[in-house]
Amino acid sequence: MGSIAGRTVQQTAPRMQYSEAMTNVAFSSLLSGGDRRSVGRANDAASLAIQQPERFPELIACLWSEDPVIRMRAADAAEKASARSPGLLQPFKAELLGLLLEAQQQELRWHLAQMIPRLDLTAPERRRAAAVFRSYLKESGSLVRTSGLQALAELSEDDPRLRSEVLQLIEQALRTGTAGMKARARNLNRQYQRRSR
Repeated sequence: MGSIAGRTVQQTAPRMQYSEAMTNVAFSSLLSGGDRRSVGRANDAASLAIQQPERFPELIACLWSEDPVIRMRAADAAEKASARSPGLLQPFKAELLGLLLEAQQQELRWHLAQMIPRLDLTAPERRRAAAVFRSYLKESGSLVRTSGLQALAELSEDDPRLRSEVLQLIEQALRTGTAGMKARARNLNRQYQRRSR
């Protein structure tokens, strides 16, 4: 808890309900239906993945679904489950890093920005991930840019060389960012100051 991300399990964990009725439901069925304006039953899927971690690979596979609604909700569910159990992600490090390079759907990109810093990355892997998150900062969508800044800040916890760059990016966001980016930058700046005391 107390990371530069400023997000603890208590702060981010969704209210999830696990029921025996969900035990044998396919994740693709659980996550389908409706459109991208709704998270549907992503919280239920996250709860199911926590209760049955042996099924987490099935949830991860949904990130490559042909249905963008399933992809979005699978990313949301995987992010929520890994907020409680980060170790769930590690066996899929190579796949997630590959998806990070190719993902175009904005909801996937937001959630990958939350998940990738939870992985145990080598220095070269961290540099490659950081390069992708830098590219997020050039996107038009405020949420994508904000998620990129947050991810870079989290990656910098294990990379002192990245930290000075992130501080400059925070200062730039405070000057020229959208309202959402400025709010996130203020929060990150406070956390950096606390860490430096």
